Amino acid sequence: MTEETPGFEEQPDVPSEAAQTPDDAAKGAGSADKAGPAAPAGDLEQVALQAQLDQVRTALNERTTDLQRLQAEYQNYRRRVERDRVTVKEIAVASLLSELLPVLDDIGRARDHGELVGGFKSVGDSVEAVVAKLGLQQFGKEGEPFDPLIHEALMHSYAPDVTETTCVQILQPGYRIGERTIRPARVAVAEPQPGASGKEGETAAPDEESGGPEEG
Repeated sequence: MTEETPGFEEQPDVPSEAAQTPDDAAKGAGSADKAGPAAPAGDLEQVALQAQLDQVRTALNERTTDLQRLQAEYQNYRRRVERDRVTVKEIAVASLLSELLPVLDDIGRARDHGELVGGFKSVGDSVEAVVAKLGLQQFGKEGEPFDPLIHEALMHSYAPDVTETTCVQILQPGYRIGERTIRPARVAVAEPQPGASGKEGETAAPDEESGGPEEG
């Protein structure tokens, strides 16, 4: 016969959920509704990838801008170097040819006096051909207007047949390389006769006042 402990009664196990009152159940349901459904993991990964893509595009644009700026600076540098190289070459050639100008003057005077003959003529022609190949150009002609930028006036006179200051004689030709003048042309210039236009006006004035010749 089994002995029972006095004052102790066995009670059946009750689930905790069942132990909740109706009010507790309603509160739990309300909390679940406020929390809402959880965001899918795929959407979070897509947002993260989009942010990384934006960062990569920004960095790429910055690097592209830097590369374009460096390329422009390099092109400007190349142009400056090329321009300086040409300038240095012109200065060196001009310095060399300046030393040969007296020789060219002698050759020109000999040609003017009919003394450039025989072997001397061959040498003179060769020298002139070499300096022309180096870019040396001769300028200065009789009858051209006087330009103080390229002409040097050594003699001055007046002439009735000119309307402006004119080179009437080339004493020494000028030389240049490109736009660089090595030596100006040394010339004799002539200006219009002073008062020539005034005298013509004075001569014409009496005819105008008399009203022309009288008719016979």
